[in-house]
Amino acid sequence: MKSYELLLENNKDWAAGQVNADPEFFKRLSSLQTPEFLWIGCSDSRVPADKITGTQPGEIFVHRNIANMVVHTDVNLLSVLDYAVNHLKVRHVIVCGHYGCGGVKAAMGNQDFKPVLNMWLRNIKDVYHVYKDELNAIGNEEQRTDRLVELNVIEQVSHLAQTSIIQRAWKNDNLPHLHGWVYGLKDGLIKPVMEMAPNSSIDPLYQYNDL
Repeated sequence: MKSYELLLENNKDWAAGQVNADPEFFKRLSSLQTPEFLWIGCSDSRVPADKITGTQPGEIFVHRNIANMVVHTDVNLLSVLDYAVNHLKVRHVIVCGHYGCGGVKAAMGNQDFKPVLNMWLRNIKDVYHVYKDELNAIGNEEQRTDRLVELNVIEQVSHLAQTSIIQRAWKNDNLPHLHGWVYGLKDGLIKPVMEMAPNSSIDPLYQYNDL
């Protein structure tokens, strides 16, 4: 059996198991999507949002990209954010990075990954540049990488607050709350590193006054 065929067989077993445990599971799931959370995570296969949070299908709306970035020109991310905030009315938006992130490690080096990846990793390099004094003072490479993972999450949460999508929702609905988390591959635990309540103060340069 080919590897992808095994995935299809596993899917059949999983679906049958769900029906055996709860005959109405798929009927209920297909007619309703009311997630409370938007999860912006890393594409890394070791960090599945539902598994590490113990949630079920329909409970988390998910967007994933390399190193869990919130880039102001990323129409894919912004479309997901807009839909989650304005149509699904999520109450919480979570940016979750993880220690040992390959994207963060790559951004700390000087290797040429060719145009597309270079362009994406540049966003992480910019985070390093902002915090270079703190990061360069950390002698241990693993600890320095872990700290950049945390700082990157903090910056991406700030980027969320700088969007008109979030600011308009804060003004009209007093939602959502923004959270920055980091997942540990070595222990399976999530560490909160930042939180922004609705209408938190941000740099005036990024505020929209005519929402």
